[in-house]
Amino acid sequence: MSSVFNDAIASFLHPIRDLLEDESVSEIMINGPKEIFIEKGGLVFKSENTFPDEEALISAMRSVAQSVGRTIDEDNPRLDARLPNGSRIHVVLPPMARNGTTVAIRKFSKDELTLKDLISFGSLSQTAARFLDVCVHLGRNIVVSGGTGSGKTTMLNVLGGRIPKTQRLIIIEDAAELQIHADHVVQFETRKHDPSRGIEGVTIRDLVVSAMRLRPDRIIVGEVRSDEALDLIQVMNTGHDGSMGTVHANNPVEACTRLETLCLMGETKIPPDAIRKMVGSAMQLVVQCSRYHDGGRRTSHISEVLGVDKYGDYICRDIFRWVQRGKDPETGKFIGEMVPCNYVPSFFEEIMVNQLPFPKSNFIAPEWAIKLFNA
Repeated sequence: MSSVFNDAIASFLHPIRDLLEDESVSEIMINGPKEIFIEKGGLVFKSENTFPDEEALISAMRSVAQSVGRTIDEDNPRLDARLPNGSRIHVVLPPMARNGTTVAIRKFSKDELTLKDLISFGSLSQTAARFLDVCVHLGRNIVVSGGTGSGKTTMLNVLGGRIPKTQRLIIIEDAAELQIHADHVVQFETRKHDPSRGIEGVTIRDLVVSAMRLRPDRIIVGEVRSDEALDLIQVMNTGHDGSMGTVHANNPVEACTRLETLCLMGETKIPPDAIRKMVGSAMQLVVQCSRYHDGGRRTSHISEVLGVDKYGDYICRDIFRWVQRGKDPETGKFIGEMVPCNYVPSFFEEIMVNQLPFPKSNFIAPEWAIKLFNA
């Protein structure tokens, strides 16, 4: 068990020990002591595991919190923490949680995934994967967009691993989840404010300021949830080409709008129109990750952001899209493929100048797809 969780945490979570050890389980969701669900292969199933009662469940969560140097009680009814093995746990106590103590444990793969793995999983086509590799090499700013559990972290890990070895990468996260394997990586993690223990909080914004003074070539801001979005945009606009981040959104245009909204959440005095132009110029590529009803996680769009038009709307052009063409009657899995969208990105000349083997013909859509796009 210690290979998955340390012995102390394993003992606290004994009723779900088998689920923690099962590598095919990617997430464990506890809705009170008697209702536990798991995610396998992208689909959610109810488990037979239970805790003895609410008191046992609360006791387990308090012990877990204490083991990682955190507190959860009536005064601090929410816990958001990273466990020793890298898994993420979030807990909400009653009475806020009406079903009883509610917990989600997100487990992360121990395997180092690559673009080839995403191709074999059906998340990307070979051509689209090669294009993303070219974009990372050229230092395009990339935002990975998607919903919860859509594969954003996995995609960012893969893209970060393609950064040239000669470059210094600084990663800033609220809770360390990224496992980017590169030669020169510096990782920062925020610290929660805890007045009861006399601990001052350190925010993503604080760490961005430090990162800018530590000679980064590229900066990755993990999951952008609040006004730190403005810091990510400023990083991208101040010479740190090839910087990356993730955001919750359903499509590339919404990703732009979401970042704009987050930028305005703080006490910034920058006018909204100026923020919109900053977002439009900083974001160069959006990689949209989606979780489909068959449980599959796929890259649904790779789109270029071209700024804003005269009406203030974001201009996004799809370069590649995943298109469903059917459904397997036996497995229920969707049948489809990622295809080019007949759009040549504005930076194609950079691809040619750098003599990268990616011909313009790779952007030509098949005839059936052109009819579908024009429908």
